[in-house]
Amino acid sequence: MENTLKGVLIEYGSDFLGPIPNVVVFQFNPEKLARTIEVPQRPVNATTRETSQAGEPPYERFTVEAQFSAADQRNSKNPIGLTMGVGPQLAALEAMVYPVKTQGGVIGAVVDAIGSLLGASSGPDPTQSIPRVASPKILFIWGLTRVVPVIIESMTINEIQYDSMLNAEEASVTIGLAVVTPCNCCNDKIASGALAYTQMAQDTLATVNLANAISGAIDLIQAVTRQVASSAVSVAKIAF
Repeated sequence: MENTLKGVLIEYGSDFLGPIPNVVVFQFNPEKLARTIEVPQRPVNATTRETSQAGEPPYERFTVEAQFSAADQRNSKNPIGLTMGVGPQLAALEAMVYPVKTQGGVIGAVVDAIGSLLGASSGPDPTQSIPRVASPKILFIWGLTRVVPVIIESMTINEIQYDSMLNAEEASVTIGLAVVTPCNCCNDKIASGALAYTQMAQDTLATVNLANAISGAIDLIQAVTRQVASSAVSVAKIAF
């Protein structure tokens, strides 16, 4: 039986893939994946830039619907499926949405609280606190030609069926992803490498398309040439 690649979301914690804190493999590959390439507006007038000058780089968004079911685990008497349903998969997905939990975040909160007490009369409070936790670093892998760093922009979870302990037995999750652009991940070697690899794969596919297009263009030119020649002969006969 042929092995089928599955879509994967991988959360990693450093520039080296280890240890990997969180992995979610799509139990069933979605039937469709919506891709949107957002092209920022390029303001063009006499005082800004030339029409041929590029603006901000385009960025890509994905919308994918993942399905999870505990039926196979329950049929095989797997204790996780019997006692938790699809709860572990859903929890792993949700963990990719929230900031990474670190001890520094807790200590930072204490330092902020002490600092605010000591400096309460020194001036107004800042309008925005300095973040002490990082967003999860996530790779979205979809086949051999798409490995991209992403952030999760939205997640809608539909729990469909429950057992007697109200554990979800099935779930459908709609996930909105946005590709992290190079300027936002230039210090992340894994993200930069993934983007470079995917761009190389896309360039290769575009080159293959060019080869096919040239072959088709040659056939089209030959067909047009024959048609023109035939029409010229017909006109010549009418003239004489």
